[in-house]
Amino acid sequence: MALAQKNLVRLPDPGRVRMATEALVHVATFALTKVLQEVNFQLSVTGKVEELQGDLRAMKSFLEEAGKKEEAGKKEEEDERVRHWVSEIRENAYDAEDIVDMFIIKESSKRDSFLRRLKNRHSVGKKIEGLQSQLNAIRRRRELLGVPNIGGEGANSSDQKLQNARQSSPRIEEGHVTVGLEGKEKQLVKQLIKGVRERRVISVVGLGGIGKTTLAKKVYNHKEVVECFGPLRAWVYVSRDCKPRDIYQKILKEVAQEEAEKTTTFDEEQLGNFLQNQLERIKYLVVLDDVWTCKDWNCLAKVSTNEPGSAGGVFPVGKNGSRLLVTTRDENVAKLADARVTPLTLTFLSPEESWELFCRKAFLDADPSAFTKPLLELGEKMVKKCEGLPLAIVVLGGLLSRIDKSLPEWGKVLDNMDAYLTGSDQPVMVILNLSYVTLPSHLKLCFLHLCLFPEDHVISTRKLLSLWLAQGFVQEQGNTQRMKDTANEYLNQLISRNLVQAVRLSVNKRVMECRVHDFVRKLAIEKAIEENFISAYSSSTSTAASYPCSTKFRWQSIYSGFDRYASMEHSSSSCLGSLLSSNAVPLDDGNGEISSVRFICQSFKRLRVLDLEGLQIKKLPKKIGELIFLRYLGLRNTSLKTLPSSIKGLLSLQTLDTNNLERVPKEICSIKNLRDLCIEGQNESKLIRVDKLNNLQNLSGMRFDQWTRLNNPSKLSTCLEKLKLQGRSKIEGVDLSNSISKLRNLRSLYLEASDDIPQLVMNTWDRLSKLDIKGPMPKLPEASQFPPCLMQLTLEETKLDDDPMPTLEQLPQLSTLRLRANSYIGDEMRVSPKRFIRLNVLQISELTQLTKLNIESGAMPWLTEFQFYEKLQISKLSELQNLVEVDIIGRIAFSFTIHAQIPFHMLLQNGDWIYTPRTYRNNAKGFHLYREQGKKLPSPSELIERLIVFLEQIQKK
Repeated sequence: MALAQKNLVRLPDPGRVRMATEALVHVATFALTKVLQEVNFQLSVTGKVEELQGDLRAMKSFLEEAGKKEEAGKKEEEDERVRHWVSEIRENAYDAEDIVDMFIIKESSKRDSFLRRLKNRHSVGKKIEGLQSQLNAIRRRRELLGVPNIGGEGANSSDQKLQNARQSSPRIEEGHVTVGLEGKEKQLVKQLIKGVRERRVISVVGLGGIGKTTLAKKVYNHKEVVECFGPLRAWVYVSRDCKPRDIYQKILKEVAQEEAEKTTTFDEEQLGNFLQNQLERIKYLVVLDDVWTCKDWNCLAKVSTNEPGSAGGVFPVGKNGSRLLVTTRDENVAKLADARVTPLTLTFLSPEESWELFCRKAFLDADPSAFTKPLLELGEKMVKKCEGLPLAIVVLGGLLSRIDKSLPEWGKVLDNMDAYLTGSDQPVMVILNLSYVTLPSHLKLCFLHLCLFPEDHVISTRKLLSLWLAQGFVQEQGNTQRMKDTANEYLNQLISRNLVQAVRLSVNKRVMECRVHDFVRKLAIEKAIEENFISAYSSSTSTAASYPCSTKFRWQSIYSGFDRYASMEHSSSSCLGSLLSSNAVPLDDGNGEISSVRFICQSFKRLRVLDLEGLQIKKLPKKIGELIFLRYLGLRNTSLKTLPSSIKGLLSLQTLDTNNLERVPKEICSIKNLRDLCIEGQNESKLIRVDKLNNLQNLSGMRFDQWTRLNNPSKLSTCLEKLKLQGRSKIEGVDLSNSISKLRNLRSLYLEASDDIPQLVMNTWDRLSKLDIKGPMPKLPEASQFPPCLMQLTLEETKLDDDPMPTLEQLPQLSTLRLRANSYIGDEMRVSPKRFIRLNVLQISELTQLTKLNIESGAMPWLTEFQFYEKLQISKLSELQNLVEVDIIGRIAFSFTIHAQIPFHMLLQNGDWIYTPRTYRNNAKGFHLYREQGKKLPSPSELIERLIVFLEQIQKK
């Protein structure tokens, strides 16, 4: 379906429109900076570019300020004026970016003569003059239209509405229903009333609407908490508009009413000092509901930004058992508030919990079984669409409780759930919208871009970051790896803010796959529509979107009906920069070439991203080579066997991602800007001269024999950072070792062989920190022959006969060791005393013959994470004092008899462990256990009681 709402088009709030468009102008400014830094112009052109850059910066500043200081009480007609004005800025920003890219491409082309380059520079100058004239006209129109300059401290009226909707109090409404919080409530109560005497900050983290405030209310009003803290409890709603003085005043009124009356004339600092003096004398509980940012926490607690993790001055540490309970959407706030306490992260309800909550809200006191099966099935379909978000289920259940329990009435709700739950005025979207408006501008574009992926789609992080780089969302930093790290940090920030969910993590905690909750995705769609950034097409609708024809969309996603989409009129999409297909199956024209793909190459000359993943195409049109702006080309899981020679025309291409080619054309090696090349699955016997690609940083899918035949791999020495070699390895180990030793910047190497891995001498691989080996390996090299800086090692299908531990435990820098399927085929391994002195992560999985792991005293002293299969007997596991995360994989069956052989029991003797079910690699099931460091050992009676409860819970599952 098209991404446009089915109901009337709503006017966006101008403050939000400006904020996201400001990010777009920011991207265009980056592009202009790149021109000035990388290209030598004629003086006149340089001046024009600098002037244009200044104009864009001025607009960026205006829009940024507008997002912060929108005046209250705007009229709708003024909103419309602002909307049109911002739209003009956006379209000119697109044009500026295109002018810059065209100039760089033409300037860097070695095919053009000197005279042609002069002509190109003259053309750029003329285009810039035209663009500046348009910008001047926009400025004049702003004055004529009466779009005001931004100033003053007035609050945004829309934001004030959002804040009012979010206000909270500790009072629990009569008839309030909660499900799935019982265990978490007990955990929080225990943390508040027991444990260390020092003041602690306990945080509850999660997406808006997931139940953070509800849980905090239950805990705040819990009988044991009331008895423990008595009247010395305070509940304060912080909000996005954090005002420390008001918050201090509210706390004083709760815990020291008489003293609070003396402070009415105090300024913020005086009041903070006064509150600190009062709190020092008492055992207190303060709930800070909805702390938005780390800056807000620092401001409230008066923490010096020069001392991260400082306990803070306003809330004294003391040793009387005082506590703070913080709710926040940002995990970073929790970590900053108290790094010693693991935050409680609320997750979505299970299907069973969702149904229970729904029934209690929709049927009230009635028995659900009294209603017809078809009605209940409708209810189940609606609950499934809520995806475990409690607020959505409560709103839905409340709505259905007020209407007839009939199939027609419930059917209407099912057919119009978007209108009932995701309309801009509905509680769910109001709450989620607060998470969007607080995003910094550089995260707004990244967040909005996520709406291009289909509902429930699991997104590859590697792909997502490459798309963000290709779109220009990350500022040029001279080093692509640093840019990738920055993009990864952007993703982590969105995850910390609970707008993106991590689906799969690597063993060293890197996010490998992620997804977006459907309601969050709908929020991104709504905001991207307001910005006119996106259009999406499905054959179920006749048009791509219901927007004005003059709109310049930059992003397009096709969900189905690829051919029908290509046959439509697309005059408004001439500046389209990103086109992603998602399960959109086109029709073959009989020659294996897709006419609709050919049409795209002809129509959308400004494309920077073209992702055709999953399209069953056998040939690409020659026109593909005319997409000179293209930076990302995704061709995974297609039917392509080769690529046309015109591929060499993709002068801007940075990423080529394919996994199905049989033959790789030599013209690929003419794409000098290529940074990421994935050609996995290819069976090419001819030499591929990748050593000509001087900017190549990531190469995946090269065959062993192709690699060793390169004339000069040392040409890649300064750029190549990641390398994956595959296929038959019938080569001399010394040749492979020597060729890799020439790659002075190589950090990561993956060797996957269908036959024996050759004997390698790796001690000259000076900078290699990560090594993956998959394939038969007669024996391990000596410890002295491994890379000296090796930190991560993965072995799989190596089928080693001898215990690998005596060799691997001698590697001085090794911090992560993964022994995967059939890496060792023996039945016992031993770790010597005081070995693996730096090992933090150990993973032992799918070693079918292994039954015993003997860990001697003093071994692995800094191991914090351990993954193994349940059948494995491990000696002296309880001596691993720094172990905080354990994953136990396999079908777990227990009796209530405590057996010393069960590894859990030794783990439980070392502190308080919390467990959650988890799915692992290859869909294996198991349990993830974690605990906080520094916990006191439980008494024997507590241990037995906890163990029985633990085993009962596991047996139920």
